[in-house]
Amino acid sequence: MSAFKLLLLPGDGIGPEISAEAEKVLAFLQTAGIAKFEIERGLVGGAAYDVHGVAISEADMKLAQASDAVLLAAVGGPKWDGVPYDVRPEAGLLRLRKDLGLFANLRPAICYPALAEASSLKRELVDNLDIMIVRELTGGVYFGEPKEIIDLGNGQKRGVDTQVYETYEIERIGRVAFELARKRNNKVTSSEKANVMKSGLLWREVITALHKREYADVQLEHMLADALGMQLVRWPKQFDVIVTDNLFGDMLSDVASMLTGSLGMLPSASLGAADSKGQRKAMYEPVHGSAPDIAGKSLANPIAMIGSLGMAMRYSFNLPKAADAIEAAISAVLAQGMRTADIKGSAAKSVSTSEMGDAIVAQLKKLLG
Repeated sequence: MSAFKLLLLPGDGIGPEISAEAEKVLAFLQTAGIAKFEIERGLVGGAAYDVHGVAISEADMKLAQASDAVLLAAVGGPKWDGVPYDVRPEAGLLRLRKDLGLFANLRPAICYPALAEASSLKRELVDNLDIMIVRELTGGVYFGEPKEIIDLGNGQKRGVDTQVYETYEIERIGRVAFELARKRNNKVTSSEKANVMKSGLLWREVITALHKREYADVQLEHMLADALGMQLVRWPKQFDVIVTDNLFGDMLSDVASMLTGSLGMLPSASLGAADSKGQRKAMYEPVHGSAPDIAGKSLANPIAMIGSLGMAMRYSFNLPKAADAIEAAISAVLAQGMRTADIKGSAAKSVSTSEMGDAIVAQLKKLLG
């Protein structure tokens, strides 16, 4: 039986609740003889700040570096609104991405047929929707320098964030998108703001050259980010793989999440470059936040967390059968009418976080037991 090192970072808010459901899936997979997982647990975000005074400790960063994958739930909350900027909960997330070199963020937006009515769009627009958003994760305006607030005197200040990309950063995220498209419907939509941003103009030039040089077999189109946001809510099924920068990827993937019915449905994978053995540093996390308003109430939807674990099975552990089974179990539970509060819609009642997790594990037992 293969053995994998997994670092679990529950984080803040609803994080511990949804992490517990992912652990149920891990426990079953071990019991079923699918794989063995050596699980370490650490602190990130506000939970780390409360104990260590930083958003992630050096010890937990070492555990992350030594792991085959990191599974993170959520960070942040109003409790830590007043802490210094450099140690705010989100700084732990950004450090993990930067120090592990996780430049490629994969955000699938899938609308299960059973949830088509939960989408904010008409059923015919989203039924069987399957989009993959590939977001560049370690460059752009979130990491560019200078990044500062300057006191100009006379009560005036200037805030500065720098949007910066280099050729190699654009090429490597472009390759991820094109390779994924070859395994899907062979179409890539590259998005930026080349009409008003020099970094966007470079992005378009580099993606165009890469396509011509290495991926001419894949259909490529360019679309300005604001237009793409409009098209996502007008005709989302025109897209297959969308590749874009850090800022626009953050916003567009949140737009895409509502096509699926809820942020609670969307997993994500953040991948680094492959080493000589083809292994990548990787972190998996739900797209949603820490939802402090419902923390501790058993209302959180664990599907995005469990789906993120499924992506780890596919991209880090090379267990496609387990990944397929997790996706099938989620689909089956939804088809049975089980709903957490966020996707309840017109259903008569909703189930708790743990009830949804238990139902998914029960389906997994049917599929793999």
